[in-house]
Amino acid sequence: MPIIIILIVFLGITLGIITFFLVKSIITPKQMETLFQQLNSGKLSAVTRGVKQVLAKNPRSLDAHFLLGKVYIQQNKPELALMEFKTVNQIGVFEGHTKEEEFRSMIAGLYERFNQSEEALKEYLLLIKLQPNNAQYYLKAGIHFETRNKSNKAALYYRKAIELNPRLSEPHQRLGFILYRGKKHLEAKKEFETAIKYDANNYQALFYLGKLQKENHDYVAALLSFEKAQRDQDLKIRCLIERGSCYMNMNNFERASTELERAIKLSTDGGAKETLYARYFLSLCYERERRFDEAIEQWELIYKRKPSFRDVTEKLSQYQELRTDDHMKDYLTAGPQEFQEICKALTAGPMGLTIRDVSDIRNGCQIIAVDSDTRWRNARKMPKLLWFLRIPESIGESLPRAIHEEMRKLNVARGVIINSSTFSRKAYEYSESRPLDLVTKDTLQDYLNQIDFSALEHG
Repeated sequence: MPIIIILIVFLGITLGIITFFLVKSIITPKQMETLFQQLNSGKLSAVTRGVKQVLAKNPRSLDAHFLLGKVYIQQNKPELALMEFKTVNQIGVFEGHTKEEEFRSMIAGLYERFNQSEEALKEYLLLIKLQPNNAQYYLKAGIHFETRNKSNKAALYYRKAIELNPRLSEPHQRLGFILYRGKKHLEAKKEFETAIKYDANNYQALFYLGKLQKENHDYVAALLSFEKAQRDQDLKIRCLIERGSCYMNMNNFERASTELERAIKLSTDGGAKETLYARYFLSLCYERERRFDEAIEQWELIYKRKPSFRDVTEKLSQYQELRTDDHMKDYLTAGPQEFQEICKALTAGPMGLTIRDVSDIRNGCQIIAVDSDTRWRNARKMPKLLWFLRIPESIGESLPRAIHEEMRKLNVARGVIINSSTFSRKAYEYSESRPLDLVTKDTLQDYLNQIDFSALEHG
């Protein structure tokens, strides 16, 4: 009798276990299928309740964790979604309704959202194994290799993406950027042009194509590229600065100033690198246009933010006399006719020469003069060629070479360059073995103090 009771109990337990697993194997998959359908219908509350019921019975349900993660994404709770997806990754057995490729694509996106590049890269490498012919996965992997400063590796993945889908714009643009940084400009240009061919709104490609065009002195083409690229608000200020730089190289300082002023106006961070460069280039435009007070204002604004920025300290020191020396200011800021009169006064006054001819030259005035000394009446007076210049930067060898060539053409025995700044070592070396005199700012200031500016103003 006891044996029969034991057998009956054993059979009952066995039947219960079998029934439990039968119910679990039939009802749970059916329930999960329903929950997936409800998610597709946007019934988030119903899905959340159902999923939590499943997890209460089976905490390691991969489908339930995946579904809950998707719910959190739709509810804009990415942190909670990532926690659920990490659990899915730990379980890692994709036997139910969850598709591994969909899951890995979604978790990679979440890792990117939270700047976890290394984790995102691992997912894209797994996705490449699942779908080796998907160009987007190679592109994404390349981006993350580039983020980790592995440009060579990134380039390989970009090339593979291009091989799989040549019409995909972004890998062309990103490969072009790697080539651009590697100074392979011809190859980079080709990639940027291809990127734009397949996506006319690839503003990054347009921007760097413009940079290459500017470096090749094709300023008209560069201006057009930067104009298109500035539609991207993230690139707008940089594009305006580049356009200003193009106009500066074209000696159109008025147009350059307009672009740079726009860049400064758009900037919200006075200490940003782009803002400092915009102000610096604008100051050079003002300097070239002899708007020195405005140039000084820009240098002072830069100096407050970053005293070591380029040659701002030197510029402020160089133009310090503008605030104390009215004569130098008049020399630097005078209009063409007034400037000629100052140069004539300097020639006839402190320099003691008799003027034979006066003409305008770039950045200054040219005068041919002879000695006024009459002690030797029968002596032949040797002409001198004088260049009065208003060039703000230090003069190199090219200008002494140029005046020497002009002296030969005009059959002039001696040349003098008088400038408001300094001369380089090479300029002095060139002039030492030739009949050339270089007059710097200090001597010019002495000359200016010896002439009567009131007579010029009323003469």
